[in-house]
Amino acid sequence: MQNKITLLEIKKYLKKKGFVIFKQVKKKNIEKNSFNSLSRTFISCLIIISAFIILPVVTDFFEKGVLASKNFENNSKNNFNKTLNNKNSKLDEDLNKTYLFEDILQFDQQSTDAVRLSASTIQELFKSTNYNLEDVRKNKLVKPISLTFLPEEMKQIENVKKRKNLFIKIILPLVIQENNFIKMDRKKLFSILNKSKNTKAQQKWLNSKFKQYGVVNNNLSTLKIRMDETPISMTIAQAAKETGWGTSRFAQEGNALFGQWTWSGEGIKPLGAEKDTKHKVMKFRVLQASVKAYQRNLNTHSSYRNFRNARAELRDEGKKLDSMVLSEYLDKYAETGKEYVKILQKIIKQNSLTDFDDAKLLPLSIELESLI
Repeated sequence: MQNKITLLEIKKYLKKKGFVIFKQVKKKNIEKNSFNSLSRTFISCLIIISAFIILPVVTDFFEKGVLASKNFENNSKNNFNKTLNNKNSKLDEDLNKTYLFEDILQFDQQSTDAVRLSASTIQELFKSTNYNLEDVRKNKLVKPISLTFLPEEMKQIENVKKRKNLFIKIILPLVIQENNFIKMDRKKLFSILNKSKNTKAQQKWLNSKFKQYGVVNNNLSTLKIRMDETPISMTIAQAAKETGWGTSRFAQEGNALFGQWTWSGEGIKPLGAEKDTKHKVMKFRVLQASVKAYQRNLNTHSSYRNFRNARAELRDEGKKLDSMVLSEYLDKYAETGKEYVKILQKIIKQNSLTDFDDAKLLPLSIELESLI
């Protein structure tokens, strides 16, 4: 007869074995708890490390972001490229006239204690500084002599060649200087376009240039087209034509080198003008302001949009600013139209003015500054 295992014996057996089972379960729980503790420690470390990594980024974002911005995102380069690639986009059409000549008028209103020098004194000044046009044509270097007025004796210089040479020597440094200012502005503009961010100072500078060039909607492509130089030979030719080589009443009384009209503010009324004539010729305190106003006029007025487009095409093709090409688009500068263009081109050719197109302005020395 087989031995039977009673329930009591089973209970006793389980009870006897229960201690061992309990110890095994406890060990497993300890191992499980140890694993959980290690996991929590690992995760906590990750959080702490991540915080140290992310915190500077977040701080930098708020320093440079909307709340405390020191930099502006520069989308100008992308917008500029998009505009150039969009053949249907409208460039250089709208014009805000509100601030066009504000900076020029401020410059012109600056007090000056300059006196009008006689023709003989100016000639002596040029001689003492070795400033002559033959050297300029050869070496392409111009003395930085910036005169405030034309001499009153321009009409009394009977020798036409001497009168022309004197006029060119007076005007040439002024034109180069203004072109240099525009060159620096263009360099700064392209520097801004090539950056991913603009500083507040750069944004402020851009806003001032948008005003000066009458650019609507902060269109950078339009600013690029308008902010450019005028060929030296063409500029001198126009000054010569408009002033009779420095002898006109407008040039003598108002430093008006380019016969620009105005319907408000100070100006000189043309002799023989009808009573109902409202326009006047703009007058300036200094010759430099006249050159500034002339360039601003060509670079913004709707009548010279074709001139600016032709200039931009020459730039895109990597060509120099050819006065014979660009002067073709100045037919609206005078009532005589195409005849006016022919006269300009004749002045350029007869006086070999293109020799000065690549001339550079020498730095102003202390010795030379004391003579002026």
